[in-house]
Amino acid sequence: MQDTLAHLKRGETATIIDVSSIHIPLKLLEMGCLPGNSVKLVQLAPFQDPMYLNINGSHLAIRKETASHILIKKNNE
Repeated sequence: MQDTLAHLKRGETATIIDVSSIHIPLKLLEMGCLPGNSVKLVQLAPFQDPMYLNINGSHLAIRKETASHILIKKNNE
């Protein structure tokens, strides 16, 4: 099974490898959620949704449902 953005734990970093799903809003792509960009999970809201992310220096909050369609490769730290 491929890792998705929804699998990140707080403080983990990863590289986005695919955002080709039709479930990804265009606005996320415009804000830097693109293959090759690094992403870090900064914080989770009280009920684990939404997720607060740092993507190449931009801070975004996205729902876990949307994050589950973004494929990543976790970075080994």
